Amino acid sequence: MLKPKKYFSNHLLLTDDDIGDDHIMTSLSTPMRSDAFDLTDEEKMAKIEDHFREIMLTMGLDLTDDSLRGTPKRVAKMYVQEIFSGLNPKNKPTVALFENKYGYAEMLVEKDITFYSNCEHHFVPIIGKAHVAYISNGSVIGLSKINRIVQYFAKRPQVQERLTMQIAQELCEILGTDDVAIVIDAHHLCVSSRGVQDVNSSTITAYYGGSFMKEAKKNEFLQYLHLSSKTNVTEVLQS
Repeated sequence: MLKPKKYFSNHLLLTDDDIGDDHIMTSLSTPMRSDAFDLTDEEKMAKIEDHFREIMLTMGLDLTDDSLRGTPKRVAKMYVQEIFSGLNPKNKPTVALFENKYGYAEMLVEKDITFYSNCEHHFVPIIGKAHVAYISNGSVIGLSKINRIVQYFAKRPQVQERLTMQIAQELCEILGTDDVAIVIDAHHLCVSSRGVQDVNSSTITAYYGGSFMKEAKKNEFLQYLHLSSKTNVTEVLQS
């Protein structure tokens, strides 16, 4: 039997179970193998279908039942084409910038962007809302593209801190400015449906870059969200 791996973090010895239950992030980039895209989507779905069928059989389920017979194929398609489609760079949204001809110099806030992701520790849903703001440095982005960027990074096994930072970094790079702010408020089913089984708590993470690091600008953004800078927010990355 394999022994749990152990990791050092802040002088504490952590096991795989500790990392999973405490939702510890080990890297900013989504951990991917170098051969991640050697197989086509069709080949991946075929392999996942076979493996998931074995999982169901191991659990004692009867795959001759009409309701269960197609489940392995449905799960494989869902994994590759839907809920984990953000792993594949070919699905990254194409973003066009437009000149800020109207000279709008205040922050733009896109709030309540609903997303569905999956916890990378237990592969159960993370359901939340992202609130995004930026100040133009001469270019603007189509509103729907902000939503698509959030969805792209959400559609992969995630940790909420990483999701927050990946969205922020992508927007900073696209817009050519550090004046970007993100707040994400999400419910984790790995907390509510297993483990401590707390159905009421949610997790908030935030990024404040450039002008948003100033208290007045940060508070203006949070007021749009009916929050305050004194809210218990985890500021996961500042530039």
